[in-house]
Amino acid sequence: MDVLVCIKRVPDTGGAITLTDDGMGVDSRLLGHTVSPHEEAAVELAVQTAKATGGSATVLTVGTDDSIEQLRNAVALGCTSPVLVEVEPDRLGPADVAGMIADVVRRHEERGTSYGLVLLGNDAADTGDFQVGVRLAYELGRPVVTGVSRFEVDGEEVTARVESTDGTDVYRLPAPAVLTVMEGGVEPRYPSVPGRMKAKKAVVETVEPTHEPVGNGRVRLKLPPAPPTRVEILGEGASAAPAVVDLLEKLGVAR
Repeated sequence: MDVLVCIKRVPDTGGAITLTDDGMGVDSRLLGHTVSPHEEAAVELAVQTAKATGGSATVLTVGTDDSIEQLRNAVALGCTSPVLVEVEPDRLGPADVAGMIADVVRRHEERGTSYGLVLLGNDAADTGDFQVGVRLAYELGRPVVTGVSRFEVDGEEVTARVESTDGTDVYRLPAPAVLTVMEGGVEPRYPSVPGRMKAKKAVVETVEPTHEPVGNGRVRLKLPPAPPTRVEILGEGASAAPAVVDLLEKLGVAR
């Protein structure tokens, strides 16, 4: 089965997050860039599926040529045929991104490559839209399952597993299908030295968007308030020892 996995270049949110002056995006001037943990898991599942079924794993992103770095990282992990839909991502909304991915899927079908699965991260790490996967499935007329931790392919049937607070939900759906992936169900691999060398030589297919973006309709992003901090002084010197022991026992550290 041939698989298409979609990734997005996003700011590395491991540091302090600030917003742009207009509140429409994350200020990434002092941040590095990466892909989200959801998409790292999606890439790993795409590579595993392609290998197990004798297919290929194509990686696609919608963005500027800066995103080629993330495409090459995915190639180093085992993907093939990197594809860049070159457009300024700040102009796009979820419907635009879904439409551009669907156009590539159709174009590749005309050239003889039909994707049995299209994988995406469950949501974008920078905007958290949660919409592209579902909109893409409707655009292509394919079944979709969101929040998938793992899946198996048996012929033309896909069994997708979604973890919830009540246990594991299992969905069986026909291919071709669209799945959005949550981190945690699979351990992403590290790129090998041969993989990195291969990635440097990979030819990136660059695609021009075929329609004018409609935009995202976003009003603004809002950062959640910082969690409150609490400091409790247990005492001073030796007189604080009993209170420290009581606290350790309460935390289950000491008995």
